[in-house]
Amino acid sequence: MISEQGIVESTNKKSAFIKITKSSSCKHCSEQDSCSVSQRNMIIQVENKLDAKKGDMVEVSVPEGTFIKLSLMVYMFPVAALMVGAFLGNFLSMALKTDPSVTAAVTGALFLVVSFLVLKAFDKKKRSGDRFYPRMTRIVFSEKAPQSGDNI
Repeated sequence: MISEQGIVESTNKKSAFIKITKSSSCKHCSEQDSCSVSQRNMIIQVENKLDAKKGDMVEVSVPEGTFIKLSLMVYMFPVAALMVGAFLGNFLSMALKTDPSVTAAVTGALFLVVSFLVLKAFDKKKRSGDRFYPRMTRIVFSEKAPQSGDNI
C-alpha cells in the first residue's frame, strides 16, 4: 500500500477533502530540491467511512499495484493511441492519395482525443467501485479527541 497523511480540510455527508502536502517518497528522492511536485499541496476527495472531522490528520492509502496500473493507463495509453493513429494515418494516406505527414498528424490527433474520451469513460465507470481510488485507512490524530491529562 502506498500511504500518505493529510489534514481534513472539509467534509460533506459522504466525503472528506484532504490536503496532502509533500509525498513521503519525496524524502528519499535525490531530485527533491529541483522538483516542483514536492512543493505543492494536493487536495483529494475520499469517502469518509471513518467519520473524520475538519482538522483531523488522516492516513490515505492506495494499493501499490493499482497505482502502477493507473499510472500506466494515464501516461502510456494516450501515447500509444497517438502512435497507432499516426502509423494508421500514414498507411491510410496511400489509399486516400494525401500527404502522409498531414494524414498521420490528423489521425494521430484523432486517436489521442479518443484515448482521452476512453479514459474519461473509464473514470466514470470506476467511480462506482473503490478499488482504483484512495481510501481513508485511519485517523492519525483528531483535534476533537481528548488529550492525555485532559479531564473527561
